[in-house]
Amino acid sequence: MKTYKSWLALTLTAAFSVSSYASAQTTINALFMSQAAYSKNDIEAMTQDFSKANPDIKVNLEFVPYEALHDKIIAAKGAGANGYDVVLYDVIWPAEFAKFKVLKDVTQRIDPSLQDQIFKGAWTTVQYDHKYWGMPWILDTKYLFYNKKILKEAGIQHPPKTLQELYDQASLIKQKGLVKYPLVWSWSQSEALICDYTTLTSAYQGKFFNNGQPQFATGGALEALTFMKKTLDSGLSNPNSREYLEEDVRKVFSSGDAAFAMNWTYMYNLANDPKQSQIAGEVGVVPMPGDDTQHVAAVNGSMGLGITQASQYPDADWKYISYLTSQKVQEKYAKLSLPIWKSSYDKPAIQQGQEELVEAAKQSIGAMFARPQTAQYPRLSNTLQQQLQLVLQGKQPAEKSMQRADRVISRLH
Repeated sequence: MKTYKSWLALTLTAAFSVSSYASAQTTINALFMSQAAYSKNDIEAMTQDFSKANPDIKVNLEFVPYEALHDKIIAAKGAGANGYDVVLYDVIWPAEFAKFKVLKDVTQRIDPSLQDQIFKGAWTTVQYDHKYWGMPWILDTKYLFYNKKILKEAGIQHPPKTLQELYDQASLIKQKGLVKYPLVWSWSQSEALICDYTTLTSAYQGKFFNNGQPQFATGGALEALTFMKKTLDSGLSNPNSREYLEEDVRKVFSSGDAAFAMNWTYMYNLANDPKQSQIAGEVGVVPMPGDDTQHVAAVNGSMGLGITQASQYPDADWKYISYLTSQKVQEKYAKLSLPIWKSSYDKPAIQQGQEELVEAAKQSIGAMFARPQTAQYPRLSNTLQQQLQLVLQGKQPAEKSMQRADRVISRLH
């Protein structure tokens, strides 16, 4: 009988211990997108490793297409404990999410020592109103890709280092009859157009707002549109660019029908793949040049990880976010998305097989320029798309279109 009682006591103690562990375990819900950069399998693998190192935290993962990500986050805002704790969000959403209290301000959680270790441009992904609303995670920007063979046949010794040099080289290539339209862009009336326009505004060192007032009809923002229209009028840019998205640009460039193309990181490996490209081995990549040799141009196409305002477990959330954005984890998956950490780019394991891209990224990521920041971004973007297209289609002068954009956007901002 005594033995039975001892066994029963041990059993109850063990059961109580398991029960206590289960109740002590924190469960957080995380929302990611199901395409681009890190894959679903990669994020699951990262999370499994995190859980092994942090057995007291359980992470439930959910994946949705990028197109559904924004609305999914907004829809879950009032779900309380049943909502999301950690969310992946686009660089164009912090202003809206901050205004409508979707995300927590994590400024005090960020170690000041990280400021100089992470690219300055990466920080703009999660920054709004002088506060931080998460950690940058997926980095992307647009680069200038060029066909090495065409440049060589034209007698050009190096890719352009300024926008004027880009224009001049394209003119020379066209004069020599090497390709009908040396330049190709993604200028369809879509967000792709805004990304290209933002890159060129960055090239001219422009700004979108000054003391809260729209600046699209002046300075670098107007010069960028003037340059775009000039390349069309001179026959240097493929006129179909006005209907092209990024994949159209990739296909035109990969077929050898353009000397220069501006596109995201992903095009580098695909354009160098002989199964998908006629110019494999002839693809060069450099930062998009600026209006002088002292700086380069880049748009921030990145994404960050944030903690929702409704989350009851911010400490566990931050531990998970810190793990995913850590240098060790990002270097392990660097072939899928380049790290946010500056020192990673000097490591042979990161450079191998993508040396040119990494070299370009060192400069471009540090210079990433944010698209216009406003809580009314979708409406602002639509307004800009319409006014830019009117100019590119030759239906309205650049200054007139952008003055109208200023008026409309001033009511939104």
